[in-house]
Amino acid sequence: MEAAERDDAWLLRAHAGGDPQAFAELVRRHRDRLWAVALRTLGDREEAADALQDALLSAFRAAANFRGDSAVTTWLHRIVVNACLDRIRRRQARPTVPLPETDVTPAPTSDRDTALDVRQALLQLPIEQRAALVLVDVQGYAVAEAAVMLGVAEGTIKSRCARGRARLAVLLGHLRNPAASGRVSSETARALGIDNKEGGA
Repeated sequence: MEAAERDDAWLLRAHAGGDPQAFAELVRRHRDRLWAVALRTLGDREEAADALQDALLSAFRAAANFRGDSAVTTWLHRIVVNACLDRIRRRQARPTVPLPETDVTPAPTSDRDTALDVRQALLQLPIEQRAALVLVDVQGYAVAEAAVMLGVAEGTIKSRCARGRARLAVLLGHLRNPAASGRVSSETARALGIDNKEGGA
């Protein structure tokens, strides 16, 4: 079977059956989006890398338990989000002073300032609101998908997003972010380093 014909579920079954290449192919397909979720949720590259590594190891070991109730990518995202939330809770239990994230990508000063403002504001949100906004507004997942990833009802995701957006509007009041849009603005999306055109509630 050609690689293009091997869907995610096939790869996961093959991995569970002993195929040494299947999981690597699955990770290759989804690593970028999984990394983006980890980075935006944690706001720290080292923490995000550790969380992603923990999550992929968990997924590697738990592949045989996948029941197919959701898409494989949804299952992977849920594992990554849970790994991130676990790290946040541990960090809150043992507070430390995080090092500022360094971004080597050249950008105009105003854009860089906006990016720093947005990331800092996102990190000030409660864990649950931040996770919901990262999935729905930043990564463009539908509310239903985000609900499965976070293991909560769709109404809970909508509520968390609404409260998170309202809080961001206050924190980022000095930026252009029309409240009527109901989502983060395109300027804010660019500051987060993502394209916010796809998916959504």
